[in-house]
Amino acid sequence: MSLTTKPLGRGRRVAAGSLIAVAALALTACQDGPGADASRSSSTAASASSQQSGGSVQPSGVTHPSSAGSQHASASAGASAGGRTGKPNAAESQASAMSASDRCTATQMSLRLGPADIGAGNIHYPLVFTNKGKKACTLRGFPGVSLIKRDGSSVGKPATREGGAGAVVRLQPGQSAHAVLHTLNEGVSDTPCWAESQIVYVYPPGSKEPMTTGSRGLRVCGGRFDVTAVEAGSLG
Repeated sequence: MSLTTKPLGRGRRVAAGSLIAVAALALTACQDGPGADASRSSSTAASASSQQSGGSVQPSGVTHPSSAGSQHASASAGASAGGRTGKPNAAESQASAMSASDRCTATQMSLRLGPADIGAGNIHYPLVFTNKGKKACTLRGFPGVSLIKRDGSSVGKPATREGGAGAVVRLQPGQSAHAVLHTLNEGVSDTPCWAESQIVYVYPPGSKEPMTTGSRGLRVCGGRFDVTAVEAGSLG
């Protein structure tokens, strides 16, 4: 008995090819399975993490600010600290220099204590500053005033300030300004008088250099000893 092999027709060849393709897809699905999907997902996530972190693994919770951010923060801190470094800017330095150069100093002035003005239990003494220099200068504010004895020992306490700081007084050469010392007459108050002084020890407004003049018998009584800010004129 002989077997005769007949070639497949066109329709049968197409059907066979379709069956082979379906079988191949099924085999691929079985080989991949859920584990392969998880592996691909893990590989994709690791790749994304590597790209975000620049190719290195960063520990969680650790941040590194950019250098630009650090420079900006440093500049902001420096700007906020400006003026607190003890170095004024150009405008402040110029203003300070002008004020200092225009201020009347102890070496530019003479000092004297005018006669007492007594009335209603009060005693006032004009403390007179005179510009003896060759150029104009200014005074503003309160002088610092103390009473001392000839041996340099202090009498009582420095004068306290009375009233406002006043305006700037500009003194041309030869012109004067004054502040007023005030105390009480003896017996007006039960507070005892201080010991008698011989010298008035004075710091002109804004100056660290002292001046002195005779006290003209000034004696503080009633615990009251104060001084006003300087004003234009001499008052005697």
